Amino acid sequence: MTRRTHVAGRAGLALAAALAFTAPARADQAPGVGLNLYGMPGLIDMPSATPPPDGEIAGSLSYSDGLTRGTLAFQIAPRLTGAFRYAAISGFDAFGTETRYDRSFDLHFLLLEEKGWRPSVAVGLRDFVGTGLYGGEYIVASKTVGPYLTFTGGIGWGRLGSYGGFSSPFGADTRPGREDLGGEPNIDQWFRGDAAFFGGVAWQANKKITVKLEYSSDDYTAEQARGLIERKSPWNVGLAYAVRPGFVVDAYYLHGSELGIGAHLTLNPKRPPGGGDRSPAPLPVVPRAQAAASWDGAVFENPALQAQINTVLAQALATEGITLTRVELSPSTVRLGLTTDSNSLPQVFGRAARILAASLPATVGTFIFEPEVKGIVAARVVIRRDDLERLEFAPDNINRSLAATEILPGGSRSGTVLPQPRLSWGVGPYLSASIFDPDDPLRVDAGIEASASFKITPSLTLAGAVRQKLIGNRNDVTRVSDSALPHVRSDGGFYAKESFGIDYLTLEHFGRLSPDIYSRVTVGYLEQMYGGVSGELLWKPVDSRLAFGAEVNYVMQRDTDKLLGFSDYDYSVVTGHLSAYYDFASGYSVQVDAGRYLAGDYGATLKLERVFDNGWRVGAFATFTDVSFDDFGEGSFDKGITLTIPYAWFLGRPTRASTSMVLRPIQRDGGARLSVQNRLHEVLRDYHGPEMGDQWGRFWR
Repeated sequence: MTRRTHVAGRAGLALAAALAFTAPARADQAPGVGLNLYGMPGLIDMPSATPPPDGEIAGSLSYSDGLTRGTLAFQIAPRLTGAFRYAAISGFDAFGTETRYDRSFDLHFLLLEEKGWRPSVAVGLRDFVGTGLYGGEYIVASKTVGPYLTFTGGIGWGRLGSYGGFSSPFGADTRPGREDLGGEPNIDQWFRGDAAFFGGVAWQANKKITVKLEYSSDDYTAEQARGLIERKSPWNVGLAYAVRPGFVVDAYYLHGSELGIGAHLTLNPKRPPGGGDRSPAPLPVVPRAQAAASWDGAVFENPALQAQINTVLAQALATEGITLTRVELSPSTVRLGLTTDSNSLPQVFGRAARILAASLPATVGTFIFEPEVKGIVAARVVIRRDDLERLEFAPDNINRSLAATEILPGGSRSGTVLPQPRLSWGVGPYLSASIFDPDDPLRVDAGIEASASFKITPSLTLAGAVRQKLIGNRNDVTRVSDSALPHVRSDGGFYAKESFGIDYLTLEHFGRLSPDIYSRVTVGYLEQMYGGVSGELLWKPVDSRLAFGAEVNYVMQRDTDKLLGFSDYDYSVVTGHLSAYYDFASGYSVQVDAGRYLAGDYGATLKLERVFDNGWRVGAFATFTDVSFDDFGEGSFDKGITLTIPYAWFLGRPTRASTSMVLRPIQRDGGARLSVQNRLHEVLRDYHGPEMGDQWGRFWR
């Protein structure tokens, strides 16, 4: 039996920890680079053409006279910034007595980089999928003059063209009447109606303080009409103070009448806080001349001696966090089955190869590693001892060692099988959040989760988890869904009313039907809301970035007490999807799922992700089905942002543990998919050639 640390529902905990370990910003950033009140590249209210470093993630919070904005922004590519924002405007609705909660998405694209006398130039869309309350478009330029000044000027439409505007050459305004369901891309409104100029300057007084002055073209028309803001002047003044690298606080004087404050936390997945892997250095490669003496042929025929060798190898590999599952040893070749919790298989192979070079006689010239996951031999990695010795200190040894390594399809689990622990368990905290509920935008529960898994065979596992809430307010949900569809997700808040419950309880089997086809069957309580059976097939050659999958599920809705029963509503449904996956060599991936969703609707989901070599994944998705925008309700269609945070990034040691979260503007019933664990592509993708090749730089570490 083994005990493992288990932290359930860890999304908020991991993100908080990651933000706490933010890495320093680039030393070559120009003065005035920063985030505005909207959490996007800009001065105070207005945008700028000074994008953050590639890959940067920023969380921003600002407040001024009853208006609170929270923004999560991501530098999707060197030129492209995206953001999701949630705003609370006190007294905006019902004649000044109710708070308006508004959700919006932004995009900002750098057209030209600053070079010589040429300024940087960007174009942007603010609130382009939403109610349009903050809707606006802009073209903006920024220029650094000397070491401390950055000037910005631009032209804006929508809200950014509401003060001092003039007629746009691109057509009349079509924005009125758009504050209904929200969520629809308002393409017909972009760059239409009145336009206006805006601009400003940022002066970097020293390494910590930046002073900003801007002329704003946003008249805050809706807020003024409700008496929420008194706009006396288009001029805004601000002061930004860098408390430490990655943490900036702001203070502003806005509209000639209001005070505002803001805070920005930033991190970059490319820059771990501790500088990367802090594991002990690997063994040096032992040349064959210094290797163990050749073994007599009787060694390979003596079970007792073989068992001793296997034990020694298992103990040596265990020091590197590698579990030896199988051994097949001959005078010239060694084949090892391995499992590991490391998030870098190339590093595992590099360290295992060094151990073999130091332990085995010179006649053993070929090392074959077969990484296993869920009882599947996911690949066969062949490393020759001569290449290991020849390339250890060679120029460009990363690419040359990758070219010399064979990554082949996995096969059967042959060789001497070593005994493995069958039971693993853990107890740890969990944090479960419900966000963007119109009645209360943030509800949080915290408590203890106990989980366990028992391997009946290497590919057949019984697993489950129970949770006991200790504190929280998710049980305060009183909102009754008005959905015209079956309430497959919109009643999800009622599952939080009970303090104790079974999170999942499943029996799952994984298999390999051919060298390129894998299978999964899962039975039981699959997730908090549904139980039943889920089956999946995946075609993914070991050397291909392309994969295709098919999944079919028959599920019934669980009782809200989250114990062993099912709902009295007796809701059951057959769902299923055909999926296509492609991982681009440039660090991006795309996934398309088409099929039937939980409410019985048919459609497709498109998901795009930025994938970092260290395990960070940041993505966005959108789902469109045959449910009309009106029947879907608020939000019009399902969409959101996904974030996967690897614990290795801030722990500084290899581990496969990570946490994932989904940020949705609102959870409705259309386009809702079953949340089953261990889908095949998620399980296998890191074990195949292209993905391992992307991380091969860690082979020699």
